[in-house]
Amino acid sequence: MTSFRVLQGLSALSLMVALGLGAAPAAAQAPTRIAVVDTQRAIMETEDGLRAQATLKKVFDSRQRELDKKQDDLQKEREDIEKQKDVVSKAALAKRIDKWQREMVQLQQVFVEYNKELQKKQNELTAPIFQKAMGLIRRVATQEGFDVIVDKQAVPYVRGDLDVTDRLITLYNQGVAPEPAGAGASKPAAALPTLKAPAPTPPSPVAPAPAPAAPKPAAPKP
Repeated sequence: MTSFRVLQGLSALSLMVALGLGAAPAAAQAPTRIAVVDTQRAIMETEDGLRAQATLKKVFDSRQRELDKKQDDLQKEREDIEKQKDVVSKAALAKRIDKWQREMVQLQQVFVEYNKELQKKQNELTAPIFQKAMGLIRRVATQEGFDVIVDKQAVPYVRGDLDVTDRLITLYNQGVAPEPAGAGASKPAAALPTLKAPAPTPPSPVAPAPAPAAPKPAAPKP
């Protein structure tokens, strides 16, 4: 399962706003101190983040197995319908096809519900990690005098000594208390692995009954 990109959509600007950080005033003479953090890794590689990933993987794998089994059952049913279409009556065949189509619609509805369930579960597990990580980034900025900490994904190049990701993970795992995050902190952007949508091939439709031949009365004898 792909790793959960908790902050994939978070821009450098929104991250600065979330942390309540900004560049030094124009009138200040001291140079602006900047650091970067790989926010996604800093969150998901903490001990809590790794546990969250393991929990989500279990839920994901379980739901995918259920969908795969139901899809296999429908595929077998379709194959059986195809084999029987020249044996059973047209009415019986139409009834089986109608039942198959209803079950297919139900499976697609289950697929949608399972994806919603995964989304909700991810939010429940990752929101507390996200909030604590934001507070720790603010603490690092305050203690070490950084004016701006931007997400590493937003810059094409950065010196290695400006990356505070490993430091953040260590602080998190040590249980260091975070500073309160800014009131406008953004929520993590979800990027869950997508369940494979069920799409078995429907059975061939029942051919309509042939129309009765038009009557051809015999011509009267001369």
